[in-house]
Amino acid sequence: MLLVLVPVTGLLTIVALGAEDQWKAAETLRTFHAATDVSFALTDVSDAVARERITAVRAVLRPGPRTPAERAAAERATGRALDRAAGRAASWTRTDITAVLAIVGRRLRAVRTGVDTGTLPAPTVARRYAEDEDALLDAVAALESARPTRRAGRAADAHIALLRAVEASERERADLAVLLDTPSHPRPTAAARWSVLEDAELDVFEQNTSDELRGELHGVESRAPARAVHEVRDLLDTAAPESARLPSYEDWTADSEARIAALRGIQDRAARELADAAAEDLHRAENRVGRDLVLGLGVVAVVTGLALALRRSLTRPLAEIAEGARALSYGELSREIRYAGRDEPGDAADALRQLRLTTRRLAGEIRAMTTAIDRDHLDHRADVAAFDGTWARLLAGLNAGMASYAAEHGRREKAEQELATLFEFSPDPLCVCGLDGYLKRVNPAFERALGYPADELLARPLLSFVDERDAGSVRDILARLDGDTEFTEVESRFLRRDGTELWLRWSARLVRREGLVHAVARDVTVTRRTASEQAALRRVAILVARGAPPREVFQAVAAEVGGLFNTTAAVLRQESDARQTVLGIALGVPEEIERATREERSHAGRKAIREMARTRLPVHVGHAAGAPIEVDGRLWGFVLVTSPSEPLFSGTETRLADFTELVATALANADSRGQLTASRARLVAAADASRRRIERDLHDGVQQRLVALRLELRLAESLLADLADLADLVGPVEGQVDVAGEVDVAGPVGREGSAADLSDPPSRSRLSGTPLPELTRQLTLQVARVGEGLDDAFQELLQVARGIHPAILSQGGLGPALRSLARRSAVPVELDLRLPPDRLPEQVEVAAYYVASECLNNAAKHAHARVVEVRAGVEGGVLELVVRDDGVGGVETGRGSGLIGLVDRVEAIGGKLELGSPPGAGTTLRARLPLDAPSTDG
Repeated sequence: MLLVLVPVTGLLTIVALGAEDQWKAAETLRTFHAATDVSFALTDVSDAVARERITAVRAVLRPGPRTPAERAAAERATGRALDRAAGRAASWTRTDITAVLAIVGRRLRAVRTGVDTGTLPAPTVARRYAEDEDALLDAVAALESARPTRRAGRAADAHIALLRAVEASERERADLAVLLDTPSHPRPTAAARWSVLEDAELDVFEQNTSDELRGELHGVESRAPARAVHEVRDLLDTAAPESARLPSYEDWTADSEARIAALRGIQDRAARELADAAAEDLHRAENRVGRDLVLGLGVVAVVTGLALALRRSLTRPLAEIAEGARALSYGELSREIRYAGRDEPGDAADALRQLRLTTRRLAGEIRAMTTAIDRDHLDHRADVAAFDGTWARLLAGLNAGMASYAAEHGRREKAEQELATLFEFSPDPLCVCGLDGYLKRVNPAFERALGYPADELLARPLLSFVDERDAGSVRDILARLDGDTEFTEVESRFLRRDGTELWLRWSARLVRREGLVHAVARDVTVTRRTASEQAALRRVAILVARGAPPREVFQAVAAEVGGLFNTTAAVLRQESDARQTVLGIALGVPEEIERATREERSHAGRKAIREMARTRLPVHVGHAAGAPIEVDGRLWGFVLVTSPSEPLFSGTETRLADFTELVATALANADSRGQLTASRARLVAAADASRRRIERDLHDGVQQRLVALRLELRLAESLLADLADLADLVGPVEGQVDVAGEVDVAGPVGREGSAADLSDPPSRSRLSGTPLPELTRQLTLQVARVGEGLDDAFQELLQVARGIHPAILSQGGLGPALRSLARRSAVPVELDLRLPPDRLPEQVEVAAYYVASECLNNAAKHAHARVVEVRAGVEGGVLELVVRDDGVGGVETGRGSGLIGLVDRVEAIGGKLELGSPPGAGTTLRARLPLDAPSTDG
């Protein structure tokens, strides 16, 4: 038996090895055939998803009365295809096709929900369906990747290439439908990529398919729909496609649908070729296995009995056991071992069957735990008691992992609940924004800040709430966000629902794995408004502190108010007769807009002023708002703002009243200063007028009377001369001469102006008995002395009149007056006059004249100067007068000198006086006198 068994064993070994190889080849072909069946089911799902995608895109772009029915039909077709594919995938255990189908189903439900609620735009819908298509096509490619024979491999390559080409056409169809539905929509960057991908896949298809299908493809491409599709592609490939040449939305969808339908017909025939190739290869392999087996059996026919015994007792059981063990090692639990002999191979077969059952039960427990995790049933546990040894320890480890996962999940849910509570009750605005620019979640504080309900906030892009002046910067910040960068303390303007401006200081960070931007903001509107108002108030205070003219202060206040409220503003003073005087105004708008709305704003402004004058409260009347200014309990005036385009926002009068309270003191001080300056100017003008009146009275009164007396004295002198000549002819007078009854002659007049009446008794007694010639000579001398006294009095009176108001200043102007002063000065004077040919204002000339006169007097009387330099010139609307001497210096205005009056006179007309007089270094006085001196009426 051993001698017979050795060659028989060798022959059987050879036959068994050959049979095993043939069996493996046949088994590989059977596996490929089964894989093609599953892949065809997945192909049906892919086609249904593609049809559902185009109906969903149409529903988003152009919904119509038939849209719901079309979508429902497409979704039902997709559901049936998924059910069929799931049924076929249940018997396929090499790859987890069931999991792929489950994922696709969940994604489809999410996209359908987004389309139903209208939260997804058409590009996003197309992209979500494309992700499902990619998953299905990848699964089909994995199933058909075995390629057991060259024919089957080429058929599989052709089938997969055509599937991907059709999917590229479907994606191109959806993207261009979006573009043609909205021509202004940005051109999709992937549109050209789909046509390139389709061409590449069609090239692969043509290289691997049959001549018949290759000819059908060429026929499809030569038809009108395909030509129309290629014309659109060529047009879009240009840098600037002409919109007029683009087809309409309906034409494009019709042409692309017709072309894709033709390609799907070729796809079906390619699938049939693949199925036929797999079936024929399998049939040929099975025939080859039978033929080889029959040949081997014929070889060992001589030892039929021994071969049958060996096949029964050893070869067949061991081959079956080996194949079952190999299938079990590959994870193929469906492989059955039919041998059940009562020998050692039978025991091994029983042990292997038991191992397969245990492995199947273990895989079932693992699948059940995976399903529980997917369905969030974290309390599920595997049945450890049903297993022993290593299997029990493995399941116990899985149960421990499930428990840890459940605990971690609970902690995560608790943290999410706490975070949600903080999110809802945070006083600061919080939001979550997607990468598509739309808000995904907002808290109540965000709703309150902008004044919109949550539904409206989530339905609009974030940038639609940003002020257009800051939209560009916010867009740049969001574009620069990445996983490692965050922006903090960024301030931007947003618009509330009522149109008012809202300043938010926000910080943002991108969570890239979630595709979301988390941001927190803080309302700093009041802070910025307060800072702006304080800055405006500070500028006004600085202006007042610098001694700016009141009109400049009032104009600055109007400009600041107009800048704060971005509108027209005015400052008005309430007069005692209920009139209003405009002290400062700022338009703040183009002049043509201001003119167009002037009447309406004037009516609203007058109404607001009347209401404020009556109530002394802030008022808001349509296009106008105002606030009263009260100083020391009296109504001083108003601050008024008007809007040229639309009514002012509610609350404008409150803001205006708050700011008015801050600037009220500055306005009152500026007004008081203006009135003080005007009163000082009036005092100086009154003093100058008084001087001119005194001068005029002296010239027209006293001087004229003195001139008349001088003429009468001249006449008396001539009469006395005639009397003397007569006395010489008559001779001495005898007896008493009674002069009192004949002539009333004034007595002697001295330098002091005293006189004695000749008619009084002493004079009469003294003249009695005097000879007439002597008496005549005495009277002549007396009259001569009176005439000299009158001459001296007239000259002194003339000097006084000239000192009150020099006539040369009124007649010739400042230049000749200064030259006259220099000629009369006791100290040599050097003049440098650069004055305009026209006369300067009277107030300026008088002030400059008295400054120069006082300086020259001080230089002569107190400074003991040897020379005085006087320089005067006009530049920039200001007369600058500089008087410099080389005297002893040390002059101070606060010690009662005449310079105090000069300071008052100069400052009364808005000028400045600067004095520099260091001891021993002379004195320099500089006066700057504005040519537009303040008026005396305030």
